Amino acid sequence: MALITETYLRARLVSGIPNPFPLSEGDKLTPAAADFLKNRGIATTRLASDPVHLRESAKSGGLTMPVGVSNRHVHLSPEHVEALFGPGYSLTPLRELSQKGQFAAKETVTLVGPKGIIPHVRILGPSRGASQVEISRTDGFTLGIHPEVRLSGNIEGTPGITLVSEKAALVLQQGLIVAKNHVHMSPDDAERFQVVNGDSLIVQTLGDRPVLFADVIVRVNPKFSLDFHIDNDEANAAYLRTGDVVRVIGINGELTGSVRG
Repeated sequence: MALITETYLRARLVSGIPNPFPLSEGDKLTPAAADFLKNRGIATTRLASDPVHLRESAKSGGLTMPVGVSNRHVHLSPEHVEALFGPGYSLTPLRELSQKGQFAAKETVTLVGPKGIIPHVRILGPSRGASQVEISRTDGFTLGIHPEVRLSGNIEGTPGITLVSEKAALVLQQGLIVAKNHVHMSPDDAERFQVVNGDSLIVQTLGDRPVLFADVIVRVNPKFSLDFHIDNDEANAAYLRTGDVVRVIGINGELTGSVRG
């Protein structure tokens, strides 16, 4: 199940929008997206939930997903929220994120490393069990710290970092990572892509500089919306922006679709 937006459709103009435009079971068009298709004379067709059809669609490389570019950000545990902003403090939502229930908070902190600082780094909410700071490799050169590439939540043995708010400073003993690219999926999306939680996808970009992401980890949760998460370094290298579309051409290390360019 996916919500098809006008932004998504405009991004697909690069590779071409099929006519009729296929909608899987549960897919919904926003009013703007429906008008976008109608104004271009593109009809829609509803696909049956046929596993054979879905499997063949994956093999043909016809499955695509939207991109979400993540800038550096911070996740805080409840106790670290209070340590930085005061007893009983709660993060203040600024705007919703692509994943249901998650938000960018008004609060920011400064990251302090051995060689430099990065100010105004956004905190994402709600608070979670363990604090974690996600930066790009380029950020690591600024700070003078070079963390490993890790999946979000896998912070055991990672470097620490100092966080400074307007009220206090906090030294994290671990939690600094370069986030590994991954894709969020609902169970319905996972069925459509014929994958399960922990599988990996081979993903190809469709723009002027084709790039393959060879090991994109699948994360499945009923609360998730379909979104391919990469950091700024990866986005810049591949000429990608949030809302662009990439194509799945392989599953678990095996190419199932053609490679363009």
